[in-house]
Parts: sequence; structure tokens; C-alpha cells
Amino acid sequence: MQLKTSIQFITLALLALTVSACASRGPPPVSTLDQDDDSFAAPTMSRAGSPEYIACRKDRDVQRNAAAARADRRQRDLGEYMLNHPDHP
Repeated sequence: MQLKTSIQFITLALLALTVSACASRGPPPVSTLDQDDDSFAAPTMSRAGSPEYIACRKDRDVQRNAAAARADRRQRDLGEYMLNHPDHP
């Protein structure tokens, strides 16, 4: 009887390992920033290489970089505030 219980436990453990191996996360999604930039610049562009299109894409890059810099600065400021005010949660 103890042998049957051991075999069932080992079988259950192997089954759990097999199922958990299949439950891994997939690769991260592919960035769609280029498609988003194209749809953003679409109303102003006449064709994909026009000066208006290039200027619109550059403006979009500047906006994205500024937003990332603001987010980084806010995170850094929050960290500094938390270090300087340990009594405030």
C-alpha cells in the first residue's frame, strides 16, 4: 500500500513539473511604435519620405524622449523625497 502511495505522489509531482514547464511567459510583445508614429504622422504626410513626414516623426521622437525624461525625473525626485523624509510613508 505504501508503494502505491509513493508511485502516485511521484506521478503527481512529475505531472506538476510538466504542466509548470508549459506555463512559461511568452516573448515580450514587439514594439509597435513605428506603426503608431506612422498613424500619428499620416494626416500631415503626402508620402513616406516627404519633409513634412520627416519633421512629424522627429517631433514625435522629441515628445517621446521628453516624456521619458519627465518620468525618470519624477521617479528620481520621489526616491530622493523618500530618502529625505523616512517618517512619511
